[in-house]
Amino acid sequence: MKIAVVGVTGMVGNVILKVLAERNFPIKELIPVASEKSVGKNIQFNGKTYKVIGLKDAVRQKPDIALFSAGGDTSLEWAPQFAAVGTTVIDNSSAWRMDKSKKLIVPEINANIITKTDKIIANPNCSTIQMLMVLAPLHKKYGIKRVVVSTYQSITGTGVKAVEQMDNERNGKNGEHCDTFTDNGYTKEELKLVNETRKILDDDTIRLTATAVRVPVVGGHSESVNIEFENDFNLQDIKNLLKTAEGIVLQDDIKNNIYPMPINANNKDGVFVGRIRRDFSNPNSLNLWIVADNLRKGAATNAVQIAEYLLANTLLSINK
Repeated sequence: MKIAVVGVTGMVGNVILKVLAERNFPIKELIPVASEKSVGKNIQFNGKTYKVIGLKDAVRQKPDIALFSAGGDTSLEWAPQFAAVGTTVIDNSSAWRMDKSKKLIVPEINANIITKTDKIIANPNCSTIQMLMVLAPLHKKYGIKRVVVSTYQSITGTGVKAVEQMDNERNGKNGEHCDTFTDNGYTKEELKLVNETRKILDDDTIRLTATAVRVPVVGGHSESVNIEFENDFNLQDIKNLLKTAEGIVLQDDIKNNIYPMPINANNKDGVFVGRIRRDFSNPNSLNLWIVADNLRKGAATNAVQIAEYLLANTLLSINK
């Protein structure tokens, strides 16, 4: 298969290459793609050296899959051009997520809705992915009425500039906030959690409110999540359900101080959940703590898993 990685020199692009190699994705030809300023640079993949090419050249090569991680503007302009030549685009940006004609996919939750005609598939926000990996099986069994989530997001969620920003702030220079504020007082990041949750779970009745902040952590997003269910639950049943759910790692041994932490989730694909306890202030309510590596399951790994699903279910039009 001909696989293009668009934005290959960026943080997520680098991790996509790593995940493709680790999971032995069947690549006949790798097409590394980036902006004009990176064209001609060398990148390494599976022991070979490749030259980075531009977007026009990449479209001409008609890859079977293009894994995009190059920002929303690039995706809006170029994803349709790849799709027009038969390429299936899996896009990491926010460009297509709330487009009603595009599928928003977490493979463990809703990959079954993908069809062969879907040529642009959206990868959800990193915070949404890890939260819904835990919420989806709970919603299926107990019915979620309301969610209150506060995020503690790694600086790697905004790329290399944020890492530099952290160093600047430690030296007394001003930095930016987690995301852009909208007219209603919420940031775009917070609204993504609300809107993407409803779309992926296909349930507009779920009420969700979010506060998203950036913290000086290099790898891994953390989330404090309060859930109100339609139905009551047994706490041990909740733990058993999450323990057996695909892609979830239960860490809930408070006697031995074992619960999810970014340092332990870093560079891993699992979504870690713990601190599971009843909310005694409200009926049918639960508190829990979720941690995941935002560059892996929150971005690169989820995208590669979508590609694996397409391949396994013969949903690709292979370009000859």
